Amino acid sequence: MMDKETYAELVSRTAPKSKHFSTIIRAFLIGGLICCIGQAFADIFAMAFPYLQKDEIASVVTVTMIFSGAFLTGIGVYDDIGNFAGAGSIIPITGFANSIVAPSMEFKKEGIIFGVCAKMFVVAGPVIVLGILSSALIGIIYWIF
Repeated sequence: MMDKETYAELVSRTAPKSKHFSTIIRAFLIGGLICCIGQAFADIFAMAFPYLQKDEIASVVTVTMIFSGAFLTGIGVYDDIGNFAGAGSIIPITGFANSIVAPSMEFKKEGIIFGVCAKMFVVAGPVIVLGILSSALIGIIYWIF
């Protein structure tokens, strides 16, 4: 049987060394690039549809970015982006789309109802529920006062 000190030494020798600085830089660059792409979409939509208001353009950009994240997840590209960028790929809204599509793709072999539909919100479900409940609670408080 191994004592704690020997085990700790073994773990420190065999565990892979983390490259914190390069991980942070990659997350910053890819996350920033995703945000720049979103801004480019906003500029393109503003030029292509000059009759749209800023909030309408923001809605169209949001839908476009969610679709892009879901599409890239569906064809397997977003997983590679996530492996390279780490948290830089999950913070923008495309990461939210990835968190909905990835579990449903993983369980598609179980069928449409029990696989895709049931597992779609495994990761993102609690976030959606918290958002809906907190907005309803704030709305009730606002209505009362």
